[in-house]
Amino acid sequence: MAAPHSQRQEMTVDLLEIEEKHEMRREEATKPLHRIADALVRQHDVEFVREELKFTVDVPDPVEVELELGDDGTSFEIEING
Repeated sequence: MAAPHSQRQEMTVDLLEIEEKHEMRREEATKPLHRIADALVRQHDVEFVREELKFTVDVPDPVEVELELGDDGTSFEIEING
């Protein structure tokens, strides 16, 4: 009996925006930030899995890093653009 094989489909998308918000402790928030930083250093792309779909974002060099601070001084956003 032949072993089942999985089919891999690839699709190129010019713009895809995925936004997620999670509440967690500061220490826990460092884990995804470290994962993204490590991926950029090692392989120059970042992978995300959402609802059993794997997304790979190729990150060009150089990048523009934007840090946005909230008006109240208690929130900030980090954005990386190619």
